[in-house]
Amino acid sequence: MASDTDTPLQFPCRFPIKAVGPADDDFAEHVRELVEKHTDPLPEEAIQSRDSRQGSFVSITVTIEATSRAQLDAIYRELTASDRVKFAL
Repeated sequence: MASDTDTPLQFPCRFPIKAVGPADDDFAEHVRELVEKHTDPLPEEAIQSRDSRQGSFVSITVTIEATSRAQLDAIYRELTASDRVKFAL
């Protein structure tokens, strides 16, 4: 696992995390719940969504105040472990 010195980021910092999945009504809330396992509660303005061209998928961008590389790694592991998340960036 990488340490905070193995990254050009300086913590704490604002960091956007994107998760893509099916355009289900509750997908944004699902992503929020996964991210909030590793953060403080997120305000509504921290979460943005964008539908795909055909409307089959949605991309959810959650901007957090990242505190460490370990926190970011844990969030990405949480998201990619979900069968509803197609990919996370």
